[in-house]
Amino acid sequence: MALFSRLRTNLNLFSQKHHRYLATSSILSSGDKTPLTSKDKTRAALTLLKSESNPEKILEICRAAALTPESHLDRLAFSIAINKLSEANYFNGISQYLEELKTRPDLQNERFHAHSIILYGQANMTEHAVRTFKEMDEHKLRHSVGAFNALLLALTIAKDYKEVKRVFIEFPKTYGIKPDLDTYNRVIKAFCESGDSSSAYSILAEMDRKSIKPNASSFGALVAGFYKEEKYEDVNKVLQMMERYGMKSGVSMYNVRIHSLCKLRKCAEAKALLDEMLSKGMKPNSVTYSHFIYGFCKDGNFEEAKKFYRIMSNSGLSPNSSVYFTMVYFMCKGGDYETALGFCKESIAKGWVPNFTTMKSLVTGLAGASKVSEAKELIGLVKEKFTKNVDTWNEIEAGLPQ
Repeated sequence: MALFSRLRTNLNLFSQKHHRYLATSSILSSGDKTPLTSKDKTRAALTLLKSESNPEKILEICRAAALTPESHLDRLAFSIAINKLSEANYFNGISQYLEELKTRPDLQNERFHAHSIILYGQANMTEHAVRTFKEMDEHKLRHSVGAFNALLLALTIAKDYKEVKRVFIEFPKTYGIKPDLDTYNRVIKAFCESGDSSSAYSILAEMDRKSIKPNASSFGALVAGFYKEEKYEDVNKVLQMMERYGMKSGVSMYNVRIHSLCKLRKCAEAKALLDEMLSKGMKPNSVTYSHFIYGFCKDGNFEEAKKFYRIMSNSGLSPNSSVYFTMVYFMCKGGDYETALGFCKESIAKGWVPNFTTMKSLVTGLAGASKVSEAKELIGLVKEKFTKNVDTWNEIEAGLPQ
């Protein structure tokens, strides 16, 4: 009877979902009667999701797109939707939607269940994440190490580090799971994020006993954790451990160290590491320079930030959107609106528009510096990119000095 009841519930949920799909699929259509491919649907959904705030409409868009974790674009759409629903405290809607998806024939697999666990973690719904893992056998799915690692990731995303530790200790024995390298790396990362990096030494010891060799990710998380806690002796200890494992510090490890020091506003020490890299014949990459740009901006040393931006560009490396957004944000914060405008225009030309708060700060700053025409020109560029906020920008423009 219990099995029959569950089957009937699943059929009802699937039927409801199917009717909703028929009713909402037109949401993604631009009026063209040509059938949309799955990729077209996802792209249309992404565009709508970025500007939608109504929880029910967000769910309608997701249902119409028939998202699946198999596609990177679909995973991005899932993530945006869950973030927006969480911000709206629409947790019942999240649960209902993810449980509904489990009835879709194409999603009755381990990969979707693992991804739904991560989405629950993203929404800080850790009890649902744990329950989804526990109930996998009810869907004729095994409690694999992959699903277990997804649960550890979900709990780390939710910053429920106490639960990470409990699950790591109890679940392998309960469900017959053999932890792998990914398992240990997730636990190391959780310890380091929680400010308890020293506990990760016990994880390394267990890995040794089980003949599982740590990799660059293992040591990178440890180094970042000890820098965060300003335990520099432990940083050196980890670097020495790497050598014992036959691993050398490459560009990625130097980037971890440079980023950590820049976050601590120790840019001079970070520059010393850069000199060390260059002396060893290593070539810094765009990530290296991005860390310096962020660090010097955060430290209020805008001339050094601009210098590293020039070095980056002259080295043939292309700045990404985060570099531009960092420069515009901090230049505005420092009152250098003219420089911020230059970076902003360059960013917009590449299709990257800083967030509304930063853009408004730049516009009002330009107007306050008697550059009203430049402020209005910038508003025009933004309105071309985002039609949804046109009314808001019109109001801002109307309030500028004439």
